[in-house]
Amino acid sequence: MRFDLTDLRLFVNVHEAGTITGGAERSHMALASASERIRGMEDALGVPLLLRAQRGVEPTPAGHTLLHHARLVLQQMEQLRGDLGEYGTGLAGHVRVLCNSSALSEYLPQAIAGFLARHPRISVDVDERSSQEVADAVRAGLCDMGLVSDAVDLGGLATHALRPDPLVLVVPQGHELAARRSVALAEVAHLDFIGLAEGSALQALVVRHAQRQGRRLRYRVRLRQFEAVCQLVGLGVGVGIIPRAAAARHARAQRVKAVRLTDAWAERSLVLCLRTLQDLPQHAQQLVHHLLPAAHNAASSFTPAP
Repeated sequence: MRFDLTDLRLFVNVHEAGTITGGAERSHMALASASERIRGMEDALGVPLLLRAQRGVEPTPAGHTLLHHARLVLQQMEQLRGDLGEYGTGLAGHVRVLCNSSALSEYLPQAIAGFLARHPRISVDVDERSSQEVADAVRAGLCDMGLVSDAVDLGGLATHALRPDPLVLVVPQGHELAARRSVALAEVAHLDFIGLAEGSALQALVVRHAQRQGRRLRYRVRLRQFEAVCQLVGLGVGVGIIPRAAAARHARAQRVKAVRLTDAWAERSLVLCLRTLQDLPQHAQQLVHHLLPAAHNAASSFTPAP
């Protein structure tokens, strides 16, 4: 049985993508070559590693075992790469970060700009998922760290609070609700909404909680950016639900007012989560230290989740 790092990385990518085609694309490999490598791994083991269906693939019990060990091996290689990076001339390391919609648009880009400037040989790969998906991915070892809402299940992860990140209702400045200090989703569910595009993690959160209240929100249009949402709200097309930080940034230019949402799910904080700091490669630990505000000892500043 001879598996090289390319085989292991391909198998992990196939699992994350859910299809061999997607795994091949993530691995920068032709589909035929990826399929041949997967078949070669199965032939070497004498057992199938993937269950193939029309909508994608799922790992077999043997595939799950291979995934576990593949992730450990790849993580060890990342640690080795980071530790030896100081002696080389190429990239010292690669950090993979998953985050929710709010962190991606309102926090992370500015937060990592200084880090990338000070560490020119470290690259950071950032991807958006829902907070629960991010937490699950961190537990499974699919990324180094995650930035999520503290409203989701963070059991088994070490966490550190970064900043409050509540959601608010944005309305036009002349709207009847603009004079209100707070409002519940149930009170405004009958209004026209400006939403975020399909696939947005924050959009999915709002829809899910509306459904739990037996409400179906009516969306006039869906947009990709918080600024665009505020622009249409300011023009009187509808109301929207976005992070308070985004509302504050666009309130004056787009002539909108932010009204606090009293629903418990809207009162949230942005937290950094990971498995354990000590197990991260050196370059990933450096990013953690950079993200934690004024933390002299990042290890002691983390709170293990129950």
